Amino acid sequence: MAHLRSRRRLALAVPVVLSLTASLGFLPGAASATPLTATAATSADGPVLPYVVNTKADHRTVESVKKAIAKAGGTVVIAYEKIGVIVVHSANPAFGEQIRAARGVQSAGATHTAPLTAAGTTEEGAAQLLSAADAAELSQSAAAGQEPLEADQWDLRAIGADKAAKINPGSKNVTVAVIDTGVDDTHPDLAPNFSASQSASCVGGKADTTYGAWRPVDADHYHGTHVAGEIAAARNDIGVAGIAPGVKVAGITVAEPDAGQLFFPESVVCAFVFAADHGVEITNNSYYVDPWLYNCLDDPDQKAILDAVNRAQLYAQKKGTLSVAAAGNANDDLDSDAIVDDSSPDDSTPVPRTVDPHECFDIPTQLPGVVTVSSTGVNSTKSYFSTYGKGVIDVAAPGGDKYQIPDTPSKNGRILSTMPNNQYAFLQGTSMASPHAAAVAALLKSTYPKATPAQLQALLKAQADSQSCPTAYDGDGDGVVDATCVGGKGLNGFYGAGIINALRAVK
Repeated sequence: MAHLRSRRRLALAVPVVLSLTASLGFLPGAASATPLTATAATSADGPVLPYVVNTKADHRTVESVKKAIAKAGGTVVIAYEKIGVIVVHSANPAFGEQIRAARGVQSAGATHTAPLTAAGTTEEGAAQLLSAADAAELSQSAAAGQEPLEADQWDLRAIGADKAAKINPGSKNVTVAVIDTGVDDTHPDLAPNFSASQSASCVGGKADTTYGAWRPVDADHYHGTHVAGEIAAARNDIGVAGIAPGVKVAGITVAEPDAGQLFFPESVVCAFVFAADHGVEITNNSYYVDPWLYNCLDDPDQKAILDAVNRAQLYAQKKGTLSVAAAGNANDDLDSDAIVDDSSPDDSTPVPRTVDPHECFDIPTQLPGVVTVSSTGVNSTKSYFSTYGKGVIDVAAPGGDKYQIPDTPSKNGRILSTMPNNQYAFLQGTSMASPHAAAVAALLKSTYPKATPAQLQALLKAQADSQSCPTAYDGDGDGVVDATCVGGKGLNGFYGAGIINALRAVK
């Protein structure tokens, strides 16, 4: 496929579907002391754009800023007073500049570069369905005690998850929330472990807890359902098994219901706050926050996005939620001095730019306290697409690799998991690696229920299997070195502290 602009759309080859009927350094400084004057323009002749306005997290300041927002031609959608983030809509082309000058505003910026009605673009591959007969034949390969399709789940065996499930499949008191495109909780592999009370749609920045709001709007929004199955598909003699088949899984939808399935900042802020306030222990984040792949400090809009999302995820950490995130699928080195970003903004017309990943950040994966996960294939080497970087990658996990072929019935190097409408599919990407790590974190939380997010992250690294850098890395086998790994066996840019180990997590 062409260059993928998002790790949630990471079917790097055509997915195979089986149909079965059975506190960060970039935070802004002091707020401006300049009040918004009564003569400020409040023109409403531009397109309606959403904004995040960030203030001191106290009631008096938030209320004062709300008045300034109205004066500048903005309408408050929701105010997250506890973190000082206000979601606003405005048709005033000068709204951002005007509100940044208001007393009490610490940062503010547009979260879209195109009107709210704009639809994004996508790079999905068409699903290749197998007949019921083919699926039934595949299930004949299952050994005693395995799920029908488990013979094709090389990833379970790679990290000892099949053995771990016999010791401790995970606690029902632990929930992993999948912040994504929605989760089909009616799938027979997901229904037994689904937590509706911890699920919602956060599209637009305000939580909708209407029953079923967390479900994907159609079968094309399959990403979140696939991720959920990797984490907690039940061992119930149906389909596949999850890494932590005894824990709960929730769905928090943040994907815009259009062709682009974009994950905008206001929706992600809502998701982190909702998860924290509803007792979620772990969130999985297999995406980057649109519309910018990298958010730079010298741009006021991007700086405000960084500030808002970071406030929300820090709030979640303080409430006891560990967040796990995919590193990305561009084979970028996040510890380099320069990366070419040719996909941003992805809600309008991208403009190629060169960024320094030490000053322009991929979020949420580069935010403080978030577990950043790279991807490996069946050979326990970095997947050819996986982004990397010493000091950025915390751990590695199976995410699949079409060039690393397993000894399984299908000989498919991707990850097999659940899909909407009672289906199953193989996908690959760091989107698949992240839920493996989130599931092992859930097993650790089940074993150590009083562990804090920081302690869980330390445990996740401690139980990982150390992996050395290769002498020369040629991920796609074309004879050309594709990436350079820096560091020693205990900590390096490809694998961080190592490849996660589910069996060790439950012992």
